[in-house]
Amino acid sequence: MCLILLAWKVRQDFPLVLAANRDEYYSRPSLPIGPWSDQPDIFGGRDLQAGGSWLACHRDGRFAAVTNVRQGQPQQAEKSRGELLSSYFNSNLQAHDFIESISIGSYGGFNLLLGDEASLWYLSNCNGEPARKLSPGIYGLSNHQLDTPWPKLVAARNAFTQTLDTLPEMAPFFHLLADRELAADADLPQTGVSLEAERMLSAIFVSSPHYGTRASTVMLKDGEGNFTLLERSFGPEGRFLGEKVIRTTDDNLRN
Repeated sequence: MCLILLAWKVRQDFPLVLAANRDEYYSRPSLPIGPWSDQPDIFGGRDLQAGGSWLACHRDGRFAAVTNVRQGQPQQAEKSRGELLSSYFNSNLQAHDFIESISIGSYGGFNLLLGDEASLWYLSNCNGEPARKLSPGIYGLSNHQLDTPWPKLVAARNAFTQTLDTLPEMAPFFHLLADRELAADADLPQTGVSLEAERMLSAIFVSSPHYGTRASTVMLKDGEGNFTLLERSFGPEGRFLGEKVIRTTDDNLRN
């Protein structure tokens, strides 16, 4: 993922509300949200190149999301960041216990959000800090540290906060995730990429011929621990490809 907005235990009826955009090269093969064919209790997108995911949940109430940390030219790493999610769900561990098992040096720069029924944790391997247990509240994450005030993140988090009052409607979240406005040059971060790239990446919804927002996803967890995921998929230049909804209460999805 490249933009994650999350409300943790802000509303009793929806203790988890997450809205996210996944930015990636269009040429990288992946599957949209759905139950994993070999592990039908896991729901989320799947990277067909490395086998992991960027956003997923488990029928038992756990969930996870990851972004990369933008540091100029990416460095080769032993393992894919997306493997953190698949390993978490395969471990049967709760969030903090799994974090304790991570060898952070095996991965490229990452931001990881891990949740279970009781807690939400944030871990980055780029800030030199231990994992942080998050209190109830509203958070935003892009390709730097949690709540770094990049223009896109500030704008998106403010819109997300206002949109929480529209639940259970999900369409307003997709409206805020679709914002293609670019930040002013004076407000752009300097992350080691070209000015042209910084401009393109400054939008909430990223669009170009080769790289951009491939999926906008809204994940809700209700008071009984059940997830609903709604995802819209996009192609080059932000062309809409379709919409899909998944609920973990659908027993037929085990087949």
